[in-house]
Amino acid sequence: MDYKSIAERIIGLKNADLELRERLIQSEQLGNGYNEEMEKLHNRNAEILNSIIDTIGYPTIDKVGKEASEAAWLVIQHAISRPNFMRRCVKLLADAVSEDKASPRNLAYLTDRIAVFEDRPQRYGTQFDWDENGKLSPQTFDDLNKVNQRRKSLGLNTIEEQTAIIRGRAKSEDQSPPADLDKRREDVEEWKKAVGWTK
Repeated sequence: MDYKSIAERIIGLKNADLELRERLIQSEQLGNGYNEEMEKLHNRNAEILNSIIDTIGYPTIDKVGKEASEAAWLVIQHAISRPNFMRRCVKLLADAVSEDKASPRNLAYLTDRIAVFEDRPQRYGTQFDWDENGKLSPQTFDDLNKVNQRRKSLGLNTIEEQTAIIRGRAKSEDQSPPADLDKRREDVEEWKKAVGWTK
């Protein structure tokens, strides 16, 4: 198995994702709903990575190296229109983490992202969205003390510290809250049903 070329291919998927994101930031198109071009790229990347996983299993650090394993996680994290793919990957990633072959932090982020889409509380408070006050805040989580204990166990900062970082990044990228938060939330709920996150 030519793991080196597979690793390069996975890193290429990540680079294409980040390049498009940067272009959307520069043209002030990030944050106005799920950009159609971005969704297409995320879906294409997910298809390619899914076929790679069919061939080699989860792209663990021992197979493809740290950079490509991180890149695979980013592709999975962004494949939000593919619930079955994300659910498949979170199980494979959990197995890899239990064997010390992948990052527990990545598992925390992916677990939280899936929980949010399935309308369940987060365990690590990694997922943020705009609140009623026009600020980015962590989406629903179970218990602040427990969340911060779990974050600490992974070497993450507190949720309060992370909130300040997330808000600072949004400001530097000129992101602004949606003009109509209720409408945006309705659109998100419709999208979640359409792609299969909820019924």
